[in-house]
Amino acid sequence: MTHAEEMLHGWRERALRVEAAVARAVIGQPQALRMINVALFARGHVLLEGDVGVGKTTVLRAFARAVGGKFERVEGTVDLMPGDLVYHTYVDDAGKPRIEPGPLLRHEDALATFFFNEINRARPQVQALLLRAMAERTVTAFNREFRFPHMTVFADRNRLEREETFELPAAARDRFMFELRMAAPAEESARRAIVFDPAFHDTEALLERVEPGIVPWRELNDIAVLVQESVMVSEALQRYVMDLWDATHAPQRFDVRIEGVEMDRLMLSGASPRGMMALVRAARVVAWLAGRAHVTPDDIAAVFPAVMGHRVFFSPLYEMRHAQIADALTAQLLQRVPTPR
Repeated sequence: MTHAEEMLHGWRERALRVEAAVARAVIGQPQALRMINVALFARGHVLLEGDVGVGKTTVLRAFARAVGGKFERVEGTVDLMPGDLVYHTYVDDAGKPRIEPGPLLRHEDALATFFFNEINRARPQVQALLLRAMAERTVTAFNREFRFPHMTVFADRNRLEREETFELPAAARDRFMFELRMAAPAEESARRAIVFDPAFHDTEALLERVEPGIVPWRELNDIAVLVQESVMVSEALQRYVMDLWDATHAPQRFDVRIEGVEMDRLMLSGASPRGMMALVRAARVVAWLAGRAHVTPDDIAAVFPAVMGHRVFFSPLYEMRHAQIADALTAQLLQRVPTPR
């Protein structure tokens, strides 16, 4: 076994330990936990969407504890301004005004997890600043550049209330590797435990169950590069991915049909190059977590809906039904586009 193979094996064990540790505090969400873990090791940002009270914040706090590094959380409000992320003003004990780094800057390069709660309540100017931090992992303030090379951004979106909200534009959503929908657990045993077991009523006690600092978080970028370089994608699978890309732009060419939809009038735009890169990066991590050094069609299928659902754009006639149609479209694309044998 080569040194790189030994490193990948050891890190794979740590990655699975992270997932198992979070599962001690969060039940009934195995798919969400796996996808967040994939994004973490693919070094992608995640947008969560779900009903109120399904445990989105608990999931992210649990991952932050398992990964280590510094954690920051910001609440999206209509009066939040870009400067509120960058600096904090207050009056000290002597009555003098003070300015200190805000939540995005105060930990500098030790910031590992940044959680923006209800991002669609924040103004577009605030969203734009976050997008720059996500894309470049830098922000300029106090006459210097702050760098966050290890930061992963998680955000969630309030989908129930529309008053005083600012929907994320297409370019903003494209910055997120995954858009995940978290629903209440489906299994009866998990639902009963959440409601009747007092252990699940105390979030702080739950988080204590999570083993802290499982991975050397400053090495996440390096191991992510090694995974991408080591997990192979065959020529046949490359052609399959390119066909899927074409199909996101012109699904009717692949005989995709959705009930109640005129396919020739559906699409405004399909996946971006960034979206296809995200698909392959995520699929390589799925293969790695499964102990393989090559990607299979099943690895692509495992991440395709989460990567593509927010990267296909429909005409105004159908955009109001985006979530429903996107689910049907991604499922149909996986069925209709020929899979390598």
